[in-house]
Amino acid sequence: MFNLILFGPPGSGKGTQSDRLVEKYGLVHLSTGNLLRSEIAEKTPLGIEAKNFIDKGQLVPDEVVIGMIDNSLEQHRDAKGFLFDGFPRTANQAKALDKLLELKRTTIHNVLALEVSEEELVKRLLERGKTSGRSDDTDEAVIRNRFSVYQNETAPVADHYKAQHKFKAIPGEGSVEEISAALSEQIDKTLDRQQQEAFE
Repeated sequence: MFNLILFGPPGSGKGTQSDRLVEKYGLVHLSTGNLLRSEIAEKTPLGIEAKNFIDKGQLVPDEVVIGMIDNSLEQHRDAKGFLFDGFPRTANQAKALDKLLELKRTTIHNVLALEVSEEELVKRLLERGKTSGRSDDTDEAVIRNRFSVYQNETAPVADHYKAQHKFKAIPGEGSVEEISAALSEQIDKTLDRQQQEAFE
């Protein structure tokens, strides 16, 4: 099994690259946003609990999110691996995820972060805002705030995985193909290493 975390600030092209990687490597795409929406729609116990927090304008607690991820891992036991998107967002979530995966006798193999300059992101999101219909894509101050929140939140997560030698920053500027190739190169290295270890 191969597990990947893909990071990137809003507008970094993470959605596009996630879709490509999921298709290329046969991974299950685990987006916590989608998981939350589907658990709420299906009115599962976790979904009902999550909705209570959301309705009060509160963040869904880590243990609820981890519970949903656990459910998803159980549903896809035969998966080749998982691509985690939008999670973990904090060092505590990263530790909780490590523990959960340990119980499943697996681990995170690669943490790849798409790095894009703030100016480029502002430009991309303002451009996207013309057609996306998302109000948070049309206000430069809001975009810059989202970027700084992302930097502050995810820096500790990056440090957590750097300590495990799993973190790699990938330039997120260039053509979609160039970025895909850079991501694939890192993944292929890890997969090759896994195969070698399996034969040893």
